[in-house]
Amino acid sequence: MIGLNFRRKSAPEGEEAKGFDAYDLRLGDLMRGERATMGKSLLDVQRELKIKAAYIAAIENADPSAFETPGFIAGYVRSYARYLNMDGDWAYETFCKESGFTTAHGMSAAASSPKAAKPVFEDKQPTKDIFASPRTPFVPAGESMFANIEPGAVGSVMVLAALICGLGFGGWTVLQEVQKVRFAPVENTPIVTADLDPLAGVGVIGDDAGATTAVFEAPAVDGLDRLYRPQALDVPVMIARDGPISSLNPSSIGVLAPEIVEETVVADAGAAIETPLQGTVQVTEGPAPELAMVAVRPAWVRVRASDGSVLFEGIMNAGDTWTVPSTEEPPTLRVGESGAVYFQINGTPYGPVGERGVVTSNLALSADTLSEAYSVADLSYDEDLARVVNVAEVQQ
Repeated sequence: MIGLNFRRKSAPEGEEAKGFDAYDLRLGDLMRGERATMGKSLLDVQRELKIKAAYIAAIENADPSAFETPGFIAGYVRSYARYLNMDGDWAYETFCKESGFTTAHGMSAAASSPKAAKPVFEDKQPTKDIFASPRTPFVPAGESMFANIEPGAVGSVMVLAALICGLGFGGWTVLQEVQKVRFAPVENTPIVTADLDPLAGVGVIGDDAGATTAVFEAPAVDGLDRLYRPQALDVPVMIARDGPISSLNPSSIGVLAPEIVEETVVADAGAAIETPLQGTVQVTEGPAPELAMVAVRPAWVRVRASDGSVLFEGIMNAGDTWTVPSTEEPPTLRVGESGAVYFQINGTPYGPVGERGVVTSNLALSADTLSEAYSVADLSYDEDLARVVNVAEVQQ
């Protein structure tokens, strides 16, 4: 027994060994898997391929009895297979193997649609409903007519209808009240403003026999003239709208008035005194002093008017001069280098504005204020100032 050799039987040639996962998937499982991968339902496939969902389910279940016409099965299977990116011919062959369906000849009875059998009894048997078959579980169950109606929506509709009816009834009532005409009795008797006598103005003439005859007397002509005479219109009165302005004479007052030569009156002492003519403007104050800024070294300067507008802004180099305009309100000065700028009032230098390297702001450029705040500049103190003044004197 020990010497005996035990050998396992070798597998026959041509037969492969099968593992635990060696099994064949049915065509319906493959198609359902592909359809699930694409995320499509039977109703989606019906809408895109124009094939009934019951036929799609019958193809996946390998049930050819669900088709009314067997001749269309091959086209349905191939179309559905191509929709799932599968081989149409292979899918149709697999469907025929699994379902036992065979292609019938076009002239055979199997290829034609089944004819309805003659009823044996008078009561007709109910026909087969595809959607009622248990093989189509995707078809939803029927719902009642009032299943989707919410009670809250019904209440809202009723409230809206009541509101519309109330508004309509209110409008109709207001319209009826507006169109009503009511008469109320009045306690006071109406007052007659005038009594018209139909025989007023008619005279009576008697004859010899004593008979009277009515004669119409026409009204006087003067009365008719007063009644129908047109009223005289009032004569318009012209009044000057602007009395003081209209009384001004542009030839004697204003810019257009000609220049008037002053007369010379000789006094008792023999001195000649010039007196202006009557009606001319007399100037009682002399001209404003001339004010200018002089830079002896480069400095940044900005001059603002009283309303905030900039009159001058820039860098004044050595020897530059800028005349300050005469305004009602003096402008203000801002200097970046105070020791490089001086003031010149009627040709006399004043200053400087401040110490060297100091910024001066909001300085009023008025000749009276500057002459009181600053003293006459010392030429020996600043050589640059002396050089600029000497150059100005030489130029003059």
